[in-house]
Amino acid sequence: MIIIVVCHFLLVLTFTARILLRDDLSPPARLAWFIVLNALPYFGVITYFLFGEIDIGKRAIKRHDKIFAEIKSKASRFMGDKAKVDDLINPIYRASFHYAGSINGFYTVAGNKAELMADGDETLARMVQDIDAAVDHVHVLYYIWLDDYTGSSLAKALIRAAKRGVTCRAMADGLGSRAFIKSKRWQSMQQAGVKLAVALPFNNLVRTMLLSRLDLRNHRKITVIDSKITYCGSRNSADPEFLPKAKYGPWVDIMLRFQGPVVAQNQLLFASDWMQATGESLDNFTLDSEQLATGFAAQVMGVGPTERRGAAPQLFANLIASAQTELIITTPYFVPDTTLLESLSAAAYRGVAVTLIFPKVNDSWIVSAASRSYYQQLLEAGCIIKEFKGGLLHSKTMTIDGCVSLIGSSNIDLRSFDLNYENNILLQDQAITQAIRERQQEYIASAKMVEQETVLKWPFYRRIWKNVIATIGPVL
Repeated sequence: MIIIVVCHFLLVLTFTARILLRDDLSPPARLAWFIVLNALPYFGVITYFLFGEIDIGKRAIKRHDKIFAEIKSKASRFMGDKAKVDDLINPIYRASFHYAGSINGFYTVAGNKAELMADGDETLARMVQDIDAAVDHVHVLYYIWLDDYTGSSLAKALIRAAKRGVTCRAMADGLGSRAFIKSKRWQSMQQAGVKLAVALPFNNLVRTMLLSRLDLRNHRKITVIDSKITYCGSRNSADPEFLPKAKYGPWVDIMLRFQGPVVAQNQLLFASDWMQATGESLDNFTLDSEQLATGFAAQVMGVGPTERRGAAPQLFANLIASAQTELIITTPYFVPDTTLLESLSAAAYRGVAVTLIFPKVNDSWIVSAASRSYYQQLLEAGCIIKEFKGGLLHSKTMTIDGCVSLIGSSNIDLRSFDLNYENNILLQDQAITQAIRERQQEYIASAKMVEQETVLKWPFYRRIWKNVIATIGPVL
């Protein structure tokens, strides 16, 4: 009995010491782990062992640094010039664009244009049309790739392109697309000559569990065609009905079709993932850039476990702080850190019209509970919260003052901040920002206002439950 007690004490003490020794943990995250370890010590120890460390491994980080060193030495002309940012961006927003550039080294480039796709059908039709017109290369990367109408249509387009001699590279996440990677469709792509790669595969499950984490994923959605066209937004290669979670559908996404030098930056971000997974050199990629005679300023931003910690929430906080009159955000998963939560509150207090649009019904009960625990603070500050009722609002957008937009794969949650590889495009343009803003207004028209009076009337047990989930959110 004494031996069991001593072992129990040493086990908890060891993991407690490890938590105290970590400088990268925020106080709320450290507190969450203390609560779990003391309330459920054995469960807490196992959970921490599997999910506590945000570490993809020294080998992967070293490889990442080497890849970006190669990209900067061979393709710096496509990455933008830090010295030119001030000439392209309104002084009010320059700091945010400079900060975004500090993450990967992709700085603002001029001469871009974009089209907002009407819906999923138009996105798929235009994408297939562009792939069918490709003459040199097509590169695609998706977190979720299903063998449904959308997924199979994209696969067939890649097969057609590969058969006529176009270099096609297709990449999918090892967890999000696990069924598709094992499918006959994936095999048929390979047989047709499409080069395939798996992001963060489960080749050695034990090694992953011991040295890394199972839930470090590549959540990016990238399509690049002939270095002339790229698509960026929230949509995976899957039908809006999203059959694995059909009861929450339809998934409501947003996608933009870009042309201009920002395409080359997205190409390089894709290349970094491809090189990490395959060991292929950048020399094997066709690199080109097309600057349009007229167009807006934009830049690519990618975050992930191999980039510096806190880059995503710090960028969001910078953008929020730059808002002068209006800030509209849509995200399906809202679990902000303290910095971001206070930034939103501060923006509302200083008179910015802050509107937050979330799905009313979420496919994650954890996120649903945690996000609503922040409602009272946001509403008290003057933020407007809308809950979308027309399916699962999966669109990730931010518009600022009608002239700056951020669009891509990043959610405003701890997973996107710490665990996932994400891709986004930050741009300054009134026309395209207005188009995105009009789409946001369509979401608002299908949403219900969350009243502060209603939140205050929530029964005590509901408030306790949501706050408990939010407290241990960093663990979950």
